[in-house]
Amino acid sequence: MTILAERKCIPCEEGGDPLTPDLAEALLKKELVNGWMLIDNAHILVKEFRFADFAQAMGFANKVAAIAEEEGHHPDLTIGWGTASVELTTHSVGGLSENDFIVAAKIDLIT
Repeated sequence: MTILAERKCIPCEEGGDPLTPDLAEALLKKELVNGWMLIDNAHILVKEFRFADFAQAMGFANKVAAIAEEEGHHPDLTIGWGTASVELTTHSVGGLSENDFIVAAKIDLIT
């Protein structure tokens, strides 16, 4: 279990600063299981998960939804036959916050 997976998301205030690309990259390398990527100049954290069928992808999405509700931090989910894509960003800061990495670390624990 990563240190971030043990933490809780904290409410983000409008206008806070997003993580710098260097800090986001450092958190990615230190805390997350392989497969997470930084895109859009390190403003979005994304990972695609593969499953045997649509039902398993939906089951995963429901587990992600439960984590999101518990943390009060909600990713964008795209579900397809045998795939689920998770995108995390913190809209209130205009990029990534530590909350995105907390949720990603918790998602890694269910895969």
